[in-house]
Amino acid sequence: MTAVAPDVKYTATATATGGREGTVRTADGAIDLDLSFPEAMGGSGGGGNPEQLFAAGYAGCFRGALGRAGREQEVDVSEATVVVHVGIGALGDGFGLTATIEVQVPGQDEATTMALAERAHEVCPYSKAVRGNIPVELRVLSA
Repeated sequence: MTAVAPDVKYTATATATGGREGTVRTADGAIDLDLSFPEAMGGSGGGGNPEQLFAAGYAGCFRGALGRAGREQEVDVSEATVVVHVGIGALGDGFGLTATIEVQVPGQDEATTMALAERAHEVCPYSKAVRGNIPVELRVLSA
């Protein structure tokens, strides 16, 4: 299946040097980060890593999608939080990722929060990008 390009309104640009023991910087300088292997993978753990950046981006994007879901379902999600855990491990002859998304919406029951999370998962660009490529688990946290 051929991917369909959206009507692009914004493009982020980042440059990496030195791989996992290097740096990554966005063109506008908003992110300028030293990278290192996580201690759990035998590294020094002294800097950030691509999994942290992915988790941060996914969490921010998913929270935005949750806002859309709240507006559609007329539910106040203004105090909601989204936590994304990104795991990395051996897969075949390389590595693979997993994601767990934890959603908390104060004042809402578990069923309502899950419905909001499922709708957000349908429309979130990160969720669309990884769908069918990595395992993603949705969890509801008690408010």
